[in-house]
Amino acid sequence: MGNQGSTLDEILSEDMHHWYNKFMRESPSGLITLFELKAILGLKGMNENANSYVDQVFSTFDMDGDGYIDFVEYIAAVSLLLKGEINQKLKWYFKLFDQDGNGKIDKDELETIFSAIQDITRNRDIDPEDIVSLIFERIDVKGEGELTLEEFIEGAKDHEDIMNTLKTLMDLTPVLVIIVEGRNRTKD
Repeated sequence: MGNQGSTLDEILSEDMHHWYNKFMRESPSGLITLFELKAILGLKGMNENANSYVDQVFSTFDMDGDGYIDFVEYIAAVSLLLKGEINQKLKWYFKLFDQDGNGKIDKDELETIFSAIQDITRNRDIDPEDIVSLIFERIDVKGEGELTLEEFIEGAKDHEDIMNTLKTLMDLTPVLVIIVEGRNRTKD
């Protein structure tokens, strides 16, 4: 498969000035809109679930909710995803999963997100229904059919296999590399 980490390690080791220059080359305004993010990633003709997932990822990166990802939000998101503490990452995952914003995640929300991720990455190694069943079997000990943030964090931390699966499924490294390198941008 090759070691993709070396490319990302090289990107992370670059100084902030270099990161800023790359970001500004992709988005001279200093802001990335949802439309621009989809264009940078070369995402066209996605199904509704995949499109919804990209919208949700954008929303979680857009920390101030202004409809743009600025450089500070971008660097904060990259740092969180790559270097953040486990609790920070789990909170971010939870926010991504909680599509309706009710403070709880249910099986449908999880399955929708996992299916959408697979549509984008074309990685179908794990059946979304299987991982959702496993998560709820192990974490939803009260059998309520939904998880609060606290239940999700404690449950995921208590089960290494679930943590590893979440890390694998939710690995946005390829997305971040594309954004930084601008590989899918066509130059006129």
